[in-house]
Amino acid sequence: MSAPLAPRLGGLEPTLPSTWYRSESVFAVEKERIFCREWVCVGRDEELKEPGAYRVLDILGESILLVRNREGVLRAFYNVCRHRGSRLCREAGPGTPPPLSGGIAAGRITCPYHQWTYDFDGRLIAAPYLAGEAGFDKSLFALYPVGLETWGGFIFLNLTPAKASTLAQQIAGIPERVARYPLADLRIGHTIRYEVAANWKVICENYNECYHCAGVHPELCAVVPAFRDRGGSGLDWMRGIPHREGAYTFTSSGTTKRRAFPGLNADEQVRHKGELVYPNLFVSLACDHAAVFILQPRAPARTDIVCHFLFEPFELAKPDFDAMDTVEFWDLVNRQDWSICESVQQGISARVHERGYYAPMEDFNLDIRRYVLERIGGHVAEP
Repeated sequence: MSAPLAPRLGGLEPTLPSTWYRSESVFAVEKERIFCREWVCVGRDEELKEPGAYRVLDILGESILLVRNREGVLRAFYNVCRHRGSRLCREAGPGTPPPLSGGIAAGRITCPYHQWTYDFDGRLIAAPYLAGEAGFDKSLFALYPVGLETWGGFIFLNLTPAKASTLAQQIAGIPERVARYPLADLRIGHTIRYEVAANWKVICENYNECYHCAGVHPELCAVVPAFRDRGGSGLDWMRGIPHREGAYTFTSSGTTKRRAFPGLNADEQVRHKGELVYPNLFVSLACDHAAVFILQPRAPARTDIVCHFLFEPFELAKPDFDAMDTVEFWDLVNRQDWSICESVQQGISARVHERGYYAPMEDFNLDIRRYVLERIGGHVAEP
């Protein structure tokens, strides 16, 4: 096993080895020791509104069924029949074979292979021709469970529930810091999906610093000059980042027709806050909306990102509601970020590049380095 950290160089802290951002073997270890053991954000509670609603999710190659049962409770299971291991439900897509019998209908999950049938609590309720078999006990063949908790309207899953800590332990401190924002009550007003040719850690590190903002985000810095002052050093994220005089939200004008969320304090009405909820959720908070980013790692050099824009139902119900002042501004900033992240991914793939270094104004990224090292540091073989 390797000790991956190099010494400081010229007073700067080293990043993780460049191989850790591009290696298939490291990505496999991250899957098992981070994304299969931590609470991972997969969406918003409102996306499955009614009993009987379901989604088939892909979490680093693990197929998961997310369902809302008859009582309106969300449940999650591995998409695997307990009989012979067939996939229970397949989402249609390019190259998908014709639909098989089985799947999900009328609050039941039926295996297409031998028609074993489960309810939305994962219980086996029917196995053809086995009812009279001596010793056959349906209760022993429930679907493999996946842990599920919610916070702020977000759904989190844990793929190893028997060994999981609570979600509250994992996100400790964040709920208190954003307590006045009505996250659980907000609703999706617009969604953009991106495919980014970069490692998920590169994207997290980019989100966690503003040293790059002056060069990459001129439009953003025109609204939030603090992002470019002194290379983005000394930003007070606990209090929030101030906008320019007369501005108070993330739009090109820095203003909007939407009201501020009731209950915010004086700073939160005119400042911007952000949280990285490990391992795959970014929450960026303005006084009138939240832009949230759910990272879906697909490969060492590919990450899909679902970006939801959340607003008050009060605003969404207005006949003239229009999210585009915020959406268009964020989309510009997002595409600038994804482009520079892809440039980083290309650069660190050079054979001469062993690791990068963090400038002092990038110190928040030391926490990402710590987070990754604590979970996989002793499980990655030396290249």
